Amino acid sequence: MPDIRDRVEQDRGLLKKIQLVIPGYAGYRRREDIRAADNLLRIQLANQLKGVRGDLEDIRDQMAMDGKVQGLQSIGNAIFTIEGLEAKVRHAEGGYSGLSATIQIKETELDKLYEYDYAMLDSLDRASAVLPTIREAADPKAFEAAVKSMRDAITSFESAWKSRTNAVTGIQVR
Repeated sequence: MPDIRDRVEQDRGLLKKIQLVIPGYAGYRRREDIRAADNLLRIQLANQLKGVRGDLEDIRDQMAMDGKVQGLQSIGNAIFTIEGLEAKVRHAEGGYSGLSATIQIKETELDKLYEYDYAMLDSLDRASAVLPTIREAADPKAFEAAVKSMRDAITSFESAWKSRTNAVTGIQVR
């Protein structure tokens, strides 16, 4: 995955490039670009969560149509958890919030947040990878093992999200 910060920098228009050379304004412009990159990342994460949730909903619907009621609750619980995470991520405050914000994040601190971002993306990749196993599980044990792998990946995502939020705000999130 390309670095979103590089993409934001490449997409600067002429006005933004001029702002980078104005004394006192250049730092503000860079922080706003970092904030834009942070927002793009959160949208991407939320969209990936939505995709995983949609695939799980399709699996659940197919199971219900096939009369397979065993395991519906497990899938329903995973869907509920993912839906909540998706909302938290999509509607979270941006990483850098301007000149007079309550919480201000320095550029170097935002760079550290990318470690958490990578952990979240990795967790989503693991969640996506287990979807075919859930869909094709032939017996209840294999199905439950696959759903457990899904829950573990989502728990890892949630843990990284909470750690990232804590790093940004200094407040423990439960």
